[in-house]
Amino acid sequence: MDVLVRGEAELFARTAHLFSSAREIFCAANDLHTWAAAHRAPHARHDMTGKTVRKLYRPASLLQPGGVAHLRERERLGARIRITLDEINETIVLDRKVAILAGDASGGERGYTVVTSPEVIGSVTSLFNAAWRAGTELAIYDTEFREVRALAPRILDELASGSKDEAAARTLGLSVRTYRRRVAELMAALGATSRFQAGARARELGLV
Repeated sequence: MDVLVRGEAELFARTAHLFSSAREIFCAANDLHTWAAAHRAPHARHDMTGKTVRKLYRPASLLQPGGVAHLRERERLGARIRITLDEINETIVLDRKVAILAGDASGGERGYTVVTSPEVIGSVTSLFNAAWRAGTELAIYDTEFREVRALAPRILDELASGSKDEAAARTLGLSVRTYRRRVAELMAALGATSRFQAGARARELGLV
């Protein structure tokens, strides 16, 4: 039976015991906001010895304040983390018996659906495993992404000010070609298809 809950507080109240007892946890998220309640769950705060924890994130999570430190701490505690540029279903699967699907946000609170259907869980798990196989280990991705991450605040400032690419490139000390490549990489990391959308997404994540 599916159960719809509203907001992180209700989600945590209904599922904290499931996280505590789960031995296998899969998680996929676009950023660190989606599963904020789950970050307070026992598996997220303590040693994960005896648990299999895999977390798949979009690159936007690395841009969020404290994002890299947060993910590295999760790895230190025993989770395996990969980064993917692919679209993902924001989901948590517990012991392949319960799936939590993130929905839309209305009235300021996101909706979550708790699912126990074996068919749905099997489908979600298959999609997660495919994205996981195609993902990149956190350390490797962050090494490749480091320059974009370092430049992101300044690039976003230039985009917000409406600067021409030539002027923005001079300000950042980059060639126009490199600047445009970094903008494209930042847009991809934010899951944006336009510079305007990149700015809006950056505001949602608290980057500007």
